[in-house]
Amino acid sequence: MIKQTIYTISLLLILHLLAACSAEPQPIPYGQANCAHCNMTVADNRFGAELVNDKGKAIFFDSAECLAAFVNEQPEQGNNAAYLMVTDYTNPNQIINAREAHFLQCRELPSPMGMFLTAYADKGAAQKMQQQHGGRLLNWNEVVLAVQKNEKPE
Repeated sequence: MIKQTIYTISLLLILHLLAACSAEPQPIPYGQANCAHCNMTVADNRFGAELVNDKGKAIFFDSAECLAAFVNEQPEQGNNAAYLMVTDYTNPNQIINAREAHFLQCRELPSPMGMFLTAYADKGAAQKMQQQHGGRLLNWNEVVLAVQKNEKPE
């Protein structure tokens, strides 16, 4: 009986440690976290972003452009990240994979750091916003390059 109890406790401890080490996106703590790039408070739930490193640590950003700037400055962080996440502009409670997101860069839709970037899970939603407001559609790699070159809409 004692052996079985020790075995069960050991198994539960191992499972707990494995769960604690898993790399998963975390809810963005709006109003509580500072952006890892610009140090502003992560406040607007339409623009938050997150990098989860390979060890499972979540790093928060106030915008997709701050996440892109961070990745530009520390490429190993971006390359080794378990997750790069951005907020869906049309559904602020949903974070989406930045590498699969569709971005609109449009002067009519300002973002926290002045790059005028909004992210969308659905390409159709991004295209609809583009039809309504103008601008250009980008993928994640194009966003990273635009931020690197400081390309803003005219």
